[in-house]
Amino acid sequence: MPFRHKSVSVHRDYRGGGGVAPQCRRLTLRLLPLLQAIVLVHWLLTVWACMAWPSLSFMWGNFSVLAVGVWAIAQRDSVDAVLMFLVGVTVTILTDIIHFGVYFSPGLFDSSVFRFSAGMAILNLLLKPVSCFFVYQMYRERGGEYSVNFGFPSVSRNREAYQSIDQQDESSSPPNPFNQAQDTTRPGVRTY
Repeated sequence: MPFRHKSVSVHRDYRGGGGVAPQCRRLTLRLLPLLQAIVLVHWLLTVWACMAWPSLSFMWGNFSVLAVGVWAIAQRDSVDAVLMFLVGVTVTILTDIIHFGVYFSPGLFDSSVFRFSAGMAILNLLLKPVSCFFVYQMYRERGGEYSVNFGFPSVSRNREAYQSIDQQDESSSPPNPFNQAQDTTRPGVRTY
């Protein structure tokens, strides 16, 4: 996905320049691309969430997925990188819920650091489905299929896509790449 540019015109009025009209200069402000913003926000929220209470598995899971997100940023044309980031964010939604169930206890709310850390982890979890939606849109923009194929064979009853071998039209005849004249008298012999 190319960088999005937003052009802003800046007018300068040169006083004392006689009757010179104001000159315009164009500045190009780079807006933060969406995938970079998603990775940055989730990285910041994960860092804040790891200040007090989550386990090492919470940190390893989330930071590993964010590393795949950095890979998706670096390789702009890679469908695989975006798909792996999408699957990783989806899996961390489930693992974060499990971490909340196992490690979250109301007795730890005495500390303000714990409250802040837990709040950032919950906010991170709430933003992940929205991020999955936008990453899926990027996956489709990069050329990904609408349905994810895991390599399992599927059976289709649609026979309209098949061409009958009984009927051959002129377009299905083999091309003649060297523009050679076909010898019709001897069907199996070609002269070069």
